[in-house]
Amino acid sequence: MSASPKAGPDSSSAAARLDPVAVAADLIRCPSVTPEEGGAIDLLQALLEPMGFTCHRLRFEEAGTDPIDNLYARRGTEGPHLCFAGHTDVVPVGDAKAWSRGPFEGTVADGRLWGRGAADMKGGIAAFVAAADRYIATGPGTGSISLLITGDEEGPAVNGTTKVLDWMEANGEIPDMCIVGEPTNPSAMGDMMKIGRRGSFTGHLTVHGTQGHVAYPHLAENPAHGLIQLLEPFAHGTLDAGTAHFPPTTLSVTTIDVGNPANNVIPAEARATFNVRFNDAHSSDSLEQMFRGSFDQKGVRYELRTECSGESFVTEPGALSDLISDAVFAVTGRRPELSTTGGTSDARFIKRLCPVVEFGLVGQTMHKVDEHVAVADIRSLADIYAALLHRALGG
Repeated sequence: MSASPKAGPDSSSAAARLDPVAVAADLIRCPSVTPEEGGAIDLLQALLEPMGFTCHRLRFEEAGTDPIDNLYARRGTEGPHLCFAGHTDVVPVGDAKAWSRGPFEGTVADGRLWGRGAADMKGGIAAFVAAADRYIATGPGTGSISLLITGDEEGPAVNGTTKVLDWMEANGEIPDMCIVGEPTNPSAMGDMMKIGRRGSFTGHLTVHGTQGHVAYPHLAENPAHGLIQLLEPFAHGTLDAGTAHFPPTTLSVTTIDVGNPANNVIPAEARATFNVRFNDAHSSDSLEQMFRGSFDQKGVRYELRTECSGESFVTEPGALSDLISDAVFAVTGRRPELSTTGGTSDARFIKRLCPVVEFGLVGQTMHKVDEHVAVADIRSLADIYAALLHRALGG
């Protein structure tokens, strides 16, 4: 299947439009495992430029990191300006022999498109590109369409969306609204959109003790016991009751290690890592203050190193979520639930420029062996994005 538009005398005819399934299959055939571009951004640029988009290839790198290819493409100069954001990079396939179909073959079979990135999120990108192509052919309104495509969403997210946003801000490219095409639907198209995301805070905790013989504990100081003392008040699942748009904040201990092979030796040190997915009742700063305040009261010698990959945020229900909800309803007959569940996405960065909401495909198989998505869902998503463009930009 080819992603190229069919040649014909009437370029605005429905037959001449891009097929979103074919575009998605071609994207899957680009082996763009982070940080490799794999030809995916080349393909998008080749599709967008004939549609009138001005494309900027943005390659960023920092010392000690892999260089990343990104793409910013815009058609139009006036407002309103709707931006679509997505990523062409994918996670590794794992054991390729475990796949029933080649992970980079982009196979269409049994009513599904198979391959790494089908759900997360090459299918979503293809649906938007096809929707933009269709919208432009029908005589667009006076607004602008842009695409922010990164190759660093599944990786460390250092040389991707954050740096593209800096470039956009420096060049006056400020959208009025943004939709991120992550797979947001749990089971069926129209189930859910994301109006925000929880923050992600990680603590690396080290407790210091004094090594000794377990038969003489009074001559030692057991750091494992100290570690339990520090973590126990927070080890019951939730840290609050939730807020208006968010579920409760949760804490999970993800590693505990004392590096001790002997059963008769009290270790000198104990370490643990914990992750907090937090709502808008907290910030990374307030969480760190809370943990340190609690730990300081226990009389335990400890060190705490923290990191935050993203603060919580919410785009209040309103104009943007209504636009998307109306477009989804027009195609599927469903009104999507407004949710903030799940992990983080690049929406956490985009929020600093404009209101941002996420809506995409069904995500049941993302990151799994035999990742796939229903062909009908890709076509429905293209219809939804086309309806959104008409509602947001006119025409």
